[in-house]
Amino acid sequence: MVLTSYKRLSQKANFTETEVSNVAEMNIEFVNDGFRLDESQSIAKIEGDEATIPHLESSSNGTKSQSLSSEMLEHENFPVFLSKSSMTLLVEKAEPDIRLHQEEKNEKVNDVGNEGEERGGWSNKLDFLFSCISVSVGLGNIWRFPYLCYKNGGGAFLIAYFVAMVFCGIPIFYAEVALGQYLGVGGMTFIGQLVPIMKGVGFATMVVVVLIDIYYTVIIAWTLFYLIASFTALPSLPWAGCDNVWNTPNCYVPTDVANLTYGISLTNSSVSAVEEFWTERVLGITDSIDNLSSVRWELFGTLVLAWILVYFIIWKGLNESGYIVWFTALFPYVILLVLLVRAVTLEGAEIGLLYYVTPKWDLLLTAGPWIDGTTQIFFAYSIGTGALPALGSYNTFKYNCFRDAMITCLVNTVTCLIAGIVTFAILGTIAHATNASIDSVVTSGPGLVFITYPEVVLRLPGAPAWAVLFFIMLAILGIDSEFCNVESFVTGLSDNWPGKLRKNRKFFTFLCVLMMFLLDIPMITQGGIYIFQLMDYYSASGMSMLFLVFFQTISIAWIFGTSRFCDCIEQMSGSRPSWFFYVCWCFFGPLVMAGVFLFYVIQYIPVTYGENYQYPWWAEAIGITISLSSMLWIPGYAVYYIVTTPGTLKEVLAKGVTPVCKPRSGAPPLPPSADEVKKLSNVL
Repeated sequence: MVLTSYKRLSQKANFTETEVSNVAEMNIEFVNDGFRLDESQSIAKIEGDEATIPHLESSSNGTKSQSLSSEMLEHENFPVFLSKSSMTLLVEKAEPDIRLHQEEKNEKVNDVGNEGEERGGWSNKLDFLFSCISVSVGLGNIWRFPYLCYKNGGGAFLIAYFVAMVFCGIPIFYAEVALGQYLGVGGMTFIGQLVPIMKGVGFATMVVVVLIDIYYTVIIAWTLFYLIASFTALPSLPWAGCDNVWNTPNCYVPTDVANLTYGISLTNSSVSAVEEFWTERVLGITDSIDNLSSVRWELFGTLVLAWILVYFIIWKGLNESGYIVWFTALFPYVILLVLLVRAVTLEGAEIGLLYYVTPKWDLLLTAGPWIDGTTQIFFAYSIGTGALPALGSYNTFKYNCFRDAMITCLVNTVTCLIAGIVTFAILGTIAHATNASIDSVVTSGPGLVFITYPEVVLRLPGAPAWAVLFFIMLAILGIDSEFCNVESFVTGLSDNWPGKLRKNRKFFTFLCVLMMFLLDIPMITQGGIYIFQLMDYYSASGMSMLFLVFFQTISIAWIFGTSRFCDCIEQMSGSRPSWFFYVCWCFFGPLVMAGVFLFYVIQYIPVTYGENYQYPWWAEAIGITISLSSMLWIPGYAVYYIVTTPGTLKEVLAKGVTPVCKPRSGAPPLPPSADEVKKLSNVL
């Protein structure tokens, strides 16, 4: 390789004869279009007012050298120097004439030179903000947050949730977006570029994303089923009464005030009409996972429709869907606010709201609220899925993403809290009407949103119209989250194999969608809800998500270096993150995640469906295998890297923690690490 020209970073630094004497011997290495310090190679040596610089072109006589006067050092075509007085790197990026074989040169131009053009960018600055809101505000807020809160005793869950939000959620959200923007890549490759030996984090992320994408679309299929069903019983709603073919003798109607006034006898086996519509009409649920029975063909049709909608939104890339995400980010709040106002004004709502905010302190001594609260933050914020780096990668290098990240986290948390208020207000109303306790009015599980929200809709004037609007909102949230997650997967793989996949993006996206659709089919059988619960518990919750985000965080903070990461952010935004983010990335976040993980392992609780159903041992084994399918990529790839990389163990480990990232077009090179700055200080 022949390097014949260099570009100096600092335009303000002019060397004089006096200043040249302050520049000492440097050790640098040319790697991936940038400079890196290396103890084994002396590139520049200052003697008095002259610099001896070995020319990098090899010849049969060995390495050539040339002497340069201090005046010549002012020219821009010379290597990197460090000013002893300012300790500032004066050359950031080399733009050499690299004479490669023609095939390699063509490949480099195709894959890197046109990266910005192939990758695309936002057409409007607000597109990024609304895309962040769209990907992080979705079914995780409306569907998942309320049922986990209900499952873990209300207030106890909220305490764990807010601890995780402050020390893990907000700092890691910002870190993922910022790194995606800095490197210009998606979630599969960004950790591998910073810490090559930890590239398994990217593969683990893609496995988690695939698992989430697979079962997330089932929720959309349920939602579309409700939307279509809302038209079938006009001018009423199909879950408004107990005189349907799917209803059982235990059915009752909470809104039937007259019957309740005259003392209809309700027992522990009584089930509301809304809940029976969910279990008997939508799911046709069987008694166990051993009995999957037949496919629910109506759900099969809505599942096909869901995947068609997802595919046609993302087939050109998320960055070209700007106006779509504007609508999908804003419309749900209109409907949600209407439901909020109605829910809190219902009789008995205060019972549920008190349960919502009152902690059961004994539950905080168990692992359940902590593991669910922490992973809910990751799930709702889309942390660890690769979606946030993918979104950030479409930003320009100098964009200040901090404000958008903070707005998104705030909106996300407020949405969760509003969804919880609506849900628990309805639970309180049902408890008041049935004279039952809050924790026994419905079966806790992933279908909670399909019980509480249809219940509040029944209490609105013009219920069918509000039902249609609500399920349109829920479908939008689901499709919104799903196409962002699928985009994360497609972008991640395209970044890893750009030469092949970016050119065939539409076809590759179609293959991904088809594969996930086929894997969805077992979950739309009559016993499919048991598989769904297994997928949710072991793929996006529990130890796998904690394990992944923990190693992602320590790769950034401990191996790449928190100070160095702050330097990267300063290069983009012009200012360094506050001390709070520094200590969260470096200490609080990893400590919280490690503590919760160990707590969970020590007090391991097998998955259940509702309060009573216990999964058989083989289903539990499948669940643990689902978790391990993502977790094992991290240590597995590290072992693979050590075994396959040439050199001694010390050399391999040193190489494994040395960044190999390529600066984006027009971006400066990576800032030096703390060790590199220390070496320079010792030299000077």
